[in-house]
Amino acid sequence: MHTLLATVPLIGMPGMWEWIIILLVVLLLFGATKLPKLGKGLGAGIRNFKEGLRGDKDPEDEGEVIAEAKKGGAGGKEG
Repeated sequence: MHTLLATVPLIGMPGMWEWIIILLVVLLLFGATKLPKLGKGLGAGIRNFKEGLRGDKDPEDEGEVIAEAKKGGAGGKEG
């Protein structure tokens, strides 16, 4: 058992060349035009997640505001 652990390398953080290969594969898979869109979407997702953790906005209230905006505003006609 001791010799098995000595021969199996432990997996650590990727080095510089591994990161370069990963970035090239991502670039080939998604293309240069989609990468900024993916980054923007990821950033918006992280921002929304952090706001949710802080509890700045109540999701139910936000949903009501969006629904009212689609109907024509808060002061719009009802009926």
